[in-house]
Amino acid sequence: MPEVTIEIGGRTFEVACQEGEEKYLQMAARMLDTEAQVLVGQIGRIPEARMLLMAGLMLADKTAGMEDRLKKMETVLAGKEDEIASLRAQIDTLENRPPPDPVKVQVPVLPEGLGETLAELAARAESLADQTEEKSGAA
Repeated sequence: MPEVTIEIGGRTFEVACQEGEEKYLQMAARMLDTEAQVLVGQIGRIPEARMLLMAGLMLADKTAGMEDRLKKMETVLAGKEDEIASLRAQIDTLENRPPPDPVKVQVPVLPEGLGETLAELAARAESLADQTEEKSGAA
């Protein structure tokens, strides 16, 4: 059975635990130490037994508050079981449906040679415009 050294309220303790439970014991000790540090900060040095008792009671109070909140949430959710099941079914349906068919986008393509034809027409139009200006200037 492993022994773990923990510190609570500035005091160290050797505590035995089951194999593999060391991490949980240290986490619980940190929670208790947090509460003990509050007490030490407010009151100063107090007897070990009293410090541990008060820190334990403070944790128990927090735990009772969390249990009350949990019960309230369970009560709220209890009336919504059908709605939750319906939403989960919708999510499953959406996740499992096949992807939509790709959208075909058609981009207009100019017929081959159209660009050259348009350039030729533009050149002819400019030439005619130049000729018109020359004739109107000569008149």
